[in-house]
Amino acid sequence: MVTQDGRRLAYTDFGGPGAPLLALHGHFEAGATAFERLAQEVGPAWRVIALDQRGHGRSDRAAEYTRDGYVADAVALLGQLGLGPAVVLGHSLGGVNAYQLAARRPDLVRAVVVEDIGAVVDGDLSFVREWPRRAATRAGFLAGAGRSAPYLERSLQEYPDGWGTAFETEDMVESQRGLNGDHWGDWLEVRKPTLLVRGDRSGVLSAEHAREMTVRRAGVRLVELPAGHSVRVGDPEGFFAAVRGFLARV
Repeated sequence: MVTQDGRRLAYTDFGGPGAPLLALHGHFEAGATAFERLAQEVGPAWRVIALDQRGHGRSDRAAEYTRDGYVADAVALLGQLGLGPAVVLGHSLGGVNAYQLAARRPDLVRAVVVEDIGAVVDGDLSFVREWPRRAATRAGFLAGAGRSAPYLERSLQEYPDGWGTAFETEDMVESQRGLNGDHWGDWLEVRKPTLLVRGDRSGVLSAEHAREMTVRRAGVRLVELPAGHSVRVGDPEGFFAAVRGFLARV
């Protein structure tokens, strides 16, 4: 655990002698479960440190879920662990956090990997309010979550009053509101080598927008793979091959 503004931030250090790689998950996830395979795929050359971002997993909730707040958490983790510059890899929410960290604190970042998120974000997570708060069993909660169930496989835990998510749903709604917006300024400010990975069936990052992100900024490599929004789940072999190739050039 590290502390930031009186809150506890949990992280998983997968260890090893390699150079640091900070991994930032998307909404609903937690670092330890989201990036276990990444650590296996890139170690021991890279030491993966996966942060449970504010309001997720074992980290404390926050009073707000702003862009500045998420970036400050990543800065605090790297600073308190004495790490950096690090490669920063992020999915969705974590992808925006990764490139904003690179734009605002380039001294802490060596390179960036962004998984399926753009420079302009417009999403809505209000559907989480339809999920049950608790269910008697894990299977019961997943059944109640309907089409969202595949995204929650590793995001549930048992409480004294039943099974529920490892986050507060209203926090996720607020976090998405804070994520939405035009972030071209930060994207164009990044001067570090960048890998942008897009799922060709993504409903979040369009092919046109991804290509615009490469055209408007030098130093960006775009890889498109047969997957949806979570590319490392939809095409793990392709995703990890692309990441390993990029890291070898870094």
